Amino acid sequence: MFPEWVNLPLVFVVLTFGTGAVVALDKWYLRERREATLGTEGELPIVVDVSRAFFPVLAVILVLRSFIFEPYRIPSESMLPNLLIGDFVVVSKYSYGLRLPVSNTLVWETGAPERGDVAVFRKPGEPNINFIKRVIGVPGDRISFENQRLTVNGETVGLEQFGEFENEDNRGYVFTETFGAEDHTILLQSPIGRGFEYTVGDDCYFMMGDNRDRSRDSRFPEIGCIPSANLVGRATRIWMSWKLWDMPRWSRIGDKIQ
Repeated sequence: MFPEWVNLPLVFVVLTFGTGAVVALDKWYLRERREATLGTEGELPIVVDVSRAFFPVLAVILVLRSFIFEPYRIPSESMLPNLLIGDFVVVSKYSYGLRLPVSNTLVWETGAPERGDVAVFRKPGEPNINFIKRVIGVPGDRISFENQRLTVNGETVGLEQFGEFENEDNRGYVFTETFGAEDHTILLQSPIGRGFEYTVGDDCYFMMGDNRDRSRDSRFPEIGCIPSANLVGRATRIWMSWKLWDMPRWSRIGDKIQ
């Protein structure tokens, strides 16, 4: 995996346009001069040869990552019990609007997050760091959280105990939480959580991790409400699950993210 400080969209843009410029320059200017000097049997300069080989691949990757799908690796346990460290998820880039790489300028509106979506977003103030959380509140929502129970716009969100959960670092009870017709599981490790009341502002979204007692999310001032410009996309499926030094978790591959 790449370090967090690496701006991958910028890297792909620079490499794609750089190799593309070399290919175009060779096609419309350098090749004619080279053939006039060396004939058609002359060897290609290494820069031209490498650019011809990599430009199509880089262009396809850039389009896929920018507008269709992007892979994301789960780095923490904030989304337990649904997502594990080492899960690789597919992020649908077109779910929340098509944006240009690097500048993140919206060019085509395709939809907006709904309550219950699992979304990837750039951390406010540190755009090279991506977080993954669940959408709890959309613009205009009034949210309250007391004794581990959510209330949205005056309606208490359905919560029903499902089972128990335990691993090396986490132990608690799994509950089914219901937003409208959709439900998902959450992990509660304490019967009492830090309460709050919050009104979601315009053009931003309130996010919380499913591991409610161990998630740094919109409840913390350094994260806060997430502007729509920071949204990366909606997490849809697990395409690989593998933790360093362990075998792949084959049973998780292909699972839909609820």
